[in-house]
Amino acid sequence: MSTSTPTKLTSLLLLLLSPLPVCSQEPDSNTLSIKTQLITRGEWRHGGVTAKSEKEIEDRAAFVTGRTRIGADYGRKNLSASIVAQHSGVWGESGKGNFNIYEAWARLQTEGGLFAKLGRQELAYDDERIIGSNDWAMAASSHDVLKLGYEAGAHKVHAILAYNQNAESVNGGSYYVDGAQPYKTMHTLWYHFDMPNAPLGLSALFMNIGMESGNSSKTNHHTRWQQLAGAYIKFQPQHWQVEASYYRQFGHNEYNIPIQAWMTSVKSTFTPSTRYSLRAGYDYLSGDKDFATPSSGDIGLARHTKIHGFNPVYGSHHKFYGAMDFFYVTTYYGGFTPGLQNLYAGATWQPLAPLSLKADYHYMATATSLANANRSLGHQLELGLSYQVTKDVTASLGYSYMHGTRTMEILKRSTHRHTLQWAWASIAITPNLITTKW
Repeated sequence: MSTSTPTKLTSLLLLLLSPLPVCSQEPDSNTLSIKTQLITRGEWRHGGVTAKSEKEIEDRAAFVTGRTRIGADYGRKNLSASIVAQHSGVWGESGKGNFNIYEAWARLQTEGGLFAKLGRQELAYDDERIIGSNDWAMAASSHDVLKLGYEAGAHKVHAILAYNQNAESVNGGSYYVDGAQPYKTMHTLWYHFDMPNAPLGLSALFMNIGMESGNSSKTNHHTRWQQLAGAYIKFQPQHWQVEASYYRQFGHNEYNIPIQAWMTSVKSTFTPSTRYSLRAGYDYLSGDKDFATPSSGDIGLARHTKIHGFNPVYGSHHKFYGAMDFFYVTTYYGGFTPGLQNLYAGATWQPLAPLSLKADYHYMATATSLANANRSLGHQLELGLSYQVTKDVTASLGYSYMHGTRTMEILKRSTHRHTLQWAWASIAITPNLITTKW
């Protein structure tokens, strides 16, 4: 075993326990940037969500959402910091939307590649299937964590530690529920290796997540531990890019039921020129078993002793399982989790430098067999357009149509299985207001 690993660990401890040496200020050694982001998106939807009663009015919706961010980034040798304030919400909502500090972190680093990053921050790893910023959602996702790491050459190692509470409790301080994050505690280890002289990258991920059980009276509650482990690979020879991943979940959920779930995915992209690209892939996420699917009323969950439905925890789900977000962003009626098979193909075409067009097709089915229904969920078509108006202004349009099956109607309790439609229009303005050095 190499003796360099203990040396690196010792250096990281010294970094955390000792102040960095004071360096003489040089011209332009400090950088400050003030930035802003304004995103407005109008959406129209027809069908596909839970019907509250058989007499409910036609399932249609139209609304406008928005996100405003303003932030400051600071950097100098061995130190960087960022703070970003965010407001998100629906135009005209009575609650006035959601205002929060989206990011507030500081990062210390050494010239040898060791670093420590503390505070509220985005987490995004590999293709963002398991941990991602979830940027499509206006509120997006950030985490209060301590991140320790090493990045040098072909190697990257990150350790992430999080511990959440509802308040500064004197009594019952070990109880956590209904907070900004679904987990009470999280320990994550991520390792990435870029193979020298080859277009190949490999990542390994392990997560230990503590979920709270019990009730708000803080009696008879426990922290239940579930684990996720897996790997991601990306191979990029010339005009091709091939991605694949495999993850398993185990441990126990918050109700102390054992978990045995898994998922796998593969995607291939062919880019023969800068003008267009073709892609195809397949996702499989395991599902729970032994469910009854009546045409009305609650979907029956047979008594079972294991959870087989894979949960892609904190990923950017909108990127993977269809733009209409029927799966893993919204749930099935009654919380049913039959898993998912997602077979897809698509293309992107850029006829002009600022204009990009794309089209995607998905065939979707459940992973497990169902009582009283087949596995097929239907076919989904997605069209998108993006136009770069200026370097910091982008306009986008999108339309999706899904021809659902009887199974989709049962699981979503929607009465519009053949007319599931969604359209949106968005404009994003992201200027850098000020950048200064001294």
